[in-house]
Amino acid sequence: MMDWLGMLASPRTPRPELKDRVLARALARRRRRVGLTLAAAAMITIAVGWGAWEAWWAYRTIGELTVERDGLAARVEALEDTVSTFIHGPATRLIQIPVSTGGRVGSVTIFADSVRHRWLVRCDGLAPNASDQAYQLWFITDRGMATAAVMPMDQDKPMVMALEMPRGEGGEADQRVLGAAMSIEPRAGSASPSGPMVFHRLL
Repeated sequence: MMDWLGMLASPRTPRPELKDRVLARALARRRRRVGLTLAAAAMITIAVGWGAWEAWWAYRTIGELTVERDGLAARVEALEDTVSTFIHGPATRLIQIPVSTGGRVGSVTIFADSVRHRWLVRCDGLAPNASDQAYQLWFITDRGMATAAVMPMDQDKPMVMALEMPRGEGGEADQRVLGAAMSIEPRAGSASPSGPMVFHRLL
């Protein structure tokens, strides 16, 4: 009816540049969609990889901490057993010796177990050593001075150690320990006291 009245527009061929622009827009949209999909896939892959790495790191850290905790628990148990044996044993004698080092007042406490022929020694308040020096603890015996322990103290904190008393020629415990002494010696220790004496005490 409209064509009969001459009102219908005649078909026209679009300009070549218009066709190119429409095609270019369609291709650009498609490329954007593909790019977004690839970016999303990359982000998911990174997130999964990061999560797996974090899980592995947590598993490894937990394993290391468990081993460290078990080792510390065993050490604490052994120390508690040693301290209990020394402190509560009926044959244990307590000797506390006040000392002064580097202008500081401290003490050396000896729990002497005459049955097991061992000493538990605790040093409190001793000044840290110079880098080339160490404290050296000595047994005073009827045969002279015998080294008990070389104790380099690099930090300002107490030191605790268990010491076996000197042995006789036949392997029997030498019960002729008459006292204890401490001197400041070279870091490697000395065969006999040669440095400043911290204390010298007959028991």
